[in-house]
Amino acid sequence: MLDEESKVTPAEICGWNWGAFMYNIFWGIGNKSYLPLLCLIPVFNLVWIFVCGFKGNEWAWQKGNYRDIETFKAVQATWNRAGLFQFLLAIVGVLLYVFVFAAAIASLSSAY
Repeated sequence: MLDEESKVTPAEICGWNWGAFMYNIFWGIGNKSYLPLLCLIPVFNLVWIFVCGFKGNEWAWQKGNYRDIETFKAVQATWNRAGLFQFLLAIVGVLLYVFVFAAAIASLSSAY
């Protein structure tokens, strides 16, 4: 068991975690932090995903068995890359949807 001193979150790992934001439920299970499961609650999840993004590194550090900060950062960097990629992909998807939908409405309205 880890001693209580290692449970204190170092300042250098605090910050936004894209993996916890975008993959909240899977990230939580993978990091033995089960608070992200609250994202399964409708409407509440719209706020809780941001809490997961802000508190993710802290939760992962407290629940994980990391030897040092570099190991922790390496593990979370993978989650961060995947989460940021998913976020950008979602933004592009929404923009494409809006533009295609707007083009379809415009073509239908000009046909009449």
